[in-house]
Amino acid sequence: MKKILGVYSAPRPHWVGDGFPVRSLFGYDGLGKHLSPFLLLDHAAPTPFAPAAQPRGVGQHPHRGFETVTIVYQGELEHRDSTGAGGLIGPGDVQWMTAGGGILHEEFHSRAFTARGGTIEMVQLWVNLPAKDKMSDAHYQTLLDAQIPSVALPDDAGRVRVIAGAFDGQRGPARTFTPMDVWDIRIAQGGTARFDAQPGHTLALVVLHGTVQVNGDTIAREGQLVHLDRAGSGVAIEANGDATVLWLSGEPIAEPIVGYGPFVMNSQTEIQQAMADFHAGRFGRMAA
Repeated sequence: MKKILGVYSAPRPHWVGDGFPVRSLFGYDGLGKHLSPFLLLDHAAPTPFAPAAQPRGVGQHPHRGFETVTIVYQGELEHRDSTGAGGLIGPGDVQWMTAGGGILHEEFHSRAFTARGGTIEMVQLWVNLPAKDKMSDAHYQTLLDAQIPSVALPDDAGRVRVIAGAFDGQRGPARTFTPMDVWDIRIAQGGTARFDAQPGHTLALVVLHGTVQVNGDTIAREGQLVHLDRAGSGVAIEANGDATVLWLSGEPIAEPIVGYGPFVMNSQTEIQQAMADFHAGRFGRMAA
């Protein structure tokens, strides 16, 4: 079984824009230093919003050097960017955005959701790009719920949605620059599931709902992250009640990480260039 290196609790929630009260489970300037290729994870826990006239969310902002992965559990989001792309994602859908060499982006509650009100819950994960790919062209992958394989676990223990990588012969639809597994795991009350993890890869389990026991002796509750050793392969997860766990496993990128807000590069010089390019309008412009 994999050795557990630590269990980490999210700090108090903070607002991102006016639409997402998030708990940051890790960031690239803290625990994320040890979770390559993953840089940051925010969980916007279920939050009710009353009907409104104007969509809530996050206005225009830049990114360079990595990818953002947005998983919607409840509610509906609309996004658009400086490439002219845009779209809508709802429950079960995933938006995998490659910022690459630079993009301006905004994301809001959808207009229909804003008008009727309801509950928003989502996760945003930042995935690093290797140096050779940091300046690649920006693009989107819209992964609809119907496109994401859902694999039943033995003994009715739950299900695994395979967003990226592979599980039990099913491959997720996400195209990634480096090898990784991103799985949305649901374990039913009283269920126990055993998983094989790739030796040498980073592994973190993020508990979004419920309480689980990992490898027979470590308890993790909602809003906690379990960091496991890269050595070994076996992982067992048991749930006392219905639980939702995000499995993040990937091949580490053995390169320096230098980040400044929405830019993640390999050197301070590259960060300074990103800032200069952004201020010079080289990330493009958003349509009015």
